[in-house]
Amino acid sequence: MQNIEIKAKCEDLEQAENIAKKAGARFECLIHQRDTYFMIKKGRLKLREISPDVNQLIYYDRPNQAGPKTSEYYIYPVAAPEQLKKVLGTALGTWKTVEKERKIYLFDEVRIHLDAVKSLGNFLEFEGVVSPGSDKTKIRAKVDWLISQFGIRASDLIAASYSDLISDERKLA
Repeated sequence: MQNIEIKAKCEDLEQAENIAKKAGARFECLIHQRDTYFMIKKGRLKLREISPDVNQLIYYDRPNQAGPKTSEYYIYPVAAPEQLKKVLGTALGTWKTVEKERKIYLFDEVRIHLDAVKSLGNFLEFEGVVSPGSDKTKIRAKVDWLISQFGIRASDLIAASYSDLISDERKLA
């Protein structure tokens, strides 16, 4: 699967939520996520724990660039996350853990994430899902349109993943 995605700093999640609603996005859910990242040479591998019944192993690879980028990803449902975390941690090494509260809005095939990330702050993500047969150019145009609706400046865009930001001693203010 592919996404066209961006991540940006967000001063005010409540204002971002109002913009999402005004743009015509519909609220999907509020979730708590704990992502445990494992040490691999290429891309990123994380175990995402959402609830006792919803857990996923996610591999993704994308360039670290601040603007819209294409991400290749695979998601595998996990029934026993604690056991898998132990196996992968032992085999590969555990790198970082990221915890966040995420509000998800849907705007056609674009997921809007309003994230409050523990120890990092507030962020906004757009993930335009490129399904087989979908028009990547149109999805990119929707992501660009949302960037303008939310007033995201180039200086707000972030190239790194949350795991990279947690590793960065400078941290974001």
